[in-house]
Amino acid sequence: MKDTYDFVVIGAGGGGEAAAHYALARGASVAIVDRDLFGGSCPFWACMPSKTLLHAAEVRARGGDYPWPRASARRDYMIVREGRDYPDDSGHVRSLEAAGAAVLRGTARLIGRGAVTVTHDAARHDVRADHIVIAIGSVGKVPPVPGLEEAGYWSNREATSTRELPRSIVVLGAGPSGVEIAQYYARFGVPTAIVAPRQVNPTDHPRSSALLADVLRASGVDVRERVRAERVRARAGADGAHVVELSDGAALEAHVIQLSVGRTSAPALRELGLESIGVTYDGRSDTLTVGDDLRVADEVYAVGDVIGHELSTHLAHYSGETAVKIALGGSVRADLRAVPRVVYTDPPFAAVGLTAEQARARGIDALEETQDLATSAPGYVGEFGGHATVVVDRGRRSLVGAFIAGPGAGEAIHESVLALRLGTPVDVLAETIHAFPTVARVMGSLFAKVALDLR
Repeated sequence: MKDTYDFVVIGAGGGGEAAAHYALARGASVAIVDRDLFGGSCPFWACMPSKTLLHAAEVRARGGDYPWPRASARRDYMIVREGRDYPDDSGHVRSLEAAGAAVLRGTARLIGRGAVTVTHDAARHDVRADHIVIAIGSVGKVPPVPGLEEAGYWSNREATSTRELPRSIVVLGAGPSGVEIAQYYARFGVPTAIVAPRQVNPTDHPRSSALLADVLRASGVDVRERVRAERVRARAGADGAHVVELSDGAALEAHVIQLSVGRTSAPALRELGLESIGVTYDGRSDTLTVGDDLRVADEVYAVGDVIGHELSTHLAHYSGETAVKIALGGSVRADLRAVPRVVYTDPPFAAVGLTAEQARARGIDALEETQDLATSAPGYVGEFGGHATVVVDRGRRSLVGAFIAGPGAGEAIHESVLALRLGTPVDVLAETIHAFPTVARVMGSLFAKVALDLR
């Protein structure tokens, strides 16, 4: 352990790990700090366990033999928690150390330009760096609902790590995490409800949101859209269930209340010592505001959840590596116009860019074309529905948005991600050969139709 490094990375989740590994690969010295699990939420409390449970639930829904004990054991294997209460992050630590990083477990605080202090129990270690990367991640928000604290609640941690199925559950919030959690519990026979203040997965295309709501209902979820939880009466229902009173006058009963109402970096930001580097923080904002250089202050960068653009592991990786490239003098800038968004329910939903309404609100002359996947070749072969939709800028003849709902959506979206990033002319997309019969081929047919419409 030394005292001076090229980089100090605060936070060892997806963004922090990516920044550290990339900096080390470029020959820089790195110290990386985390107070909890190296690897962050994704491998332990979010992406990996939820996808494992979704897979088990999908097999079960199709008649396969996948009981909960087997699913729980498989999940524990995936999060390195076999035979223990808390996940083991030593694999992430070994990977960082093997690459040459100094790994510090503790709480980091900025104490001046280029200076960080790390505390763990009663020990304190001060380090200096030419560059600091803030990758502190986020935690789930807790809404100010009367009675909620008395009743108690689950965050994503409990929802992805429980070894015992809840007797019943209501999920507050219907973004990507909420809908995934709702589907796998419902498919394992748990009475499940989900409360959506707007539509289900509101950042997606309205066609996708409507289909996802139907998918959840078909999975056994009681979907309540355009309502909010207004009050909780702890243990006031049948068999000790909590009563959740809704804004439309209805009420739901559940033994577990799970919160998926958004995430915030505010608790960690309040403790970070931003004032020591000349940054004013109001103590309430969920994120830090950065430009395309990801800078918070001179040689201080923010990446991942804390920049508030899209809460995903892939964006954390991208921004972590980009911050290091900028710090090392590269001319690159963060381009967040084409960040894919995927919900991993069965079927999956994927999106990138703008809807037609969003594009028109920005002054773009937008054209939208859509295809019902149920009437397409892959739909006939696979006996599934869904849709593929593209939004094109008439003037520039280039893609501004794409939306897919159906099997393979998460894979098929990436052609559109690249096209949006590069501004690829729709004529080039239309002339690109797409394998038959695939969802990508349906997208190719849409590009061809748009090219004809624009003649």
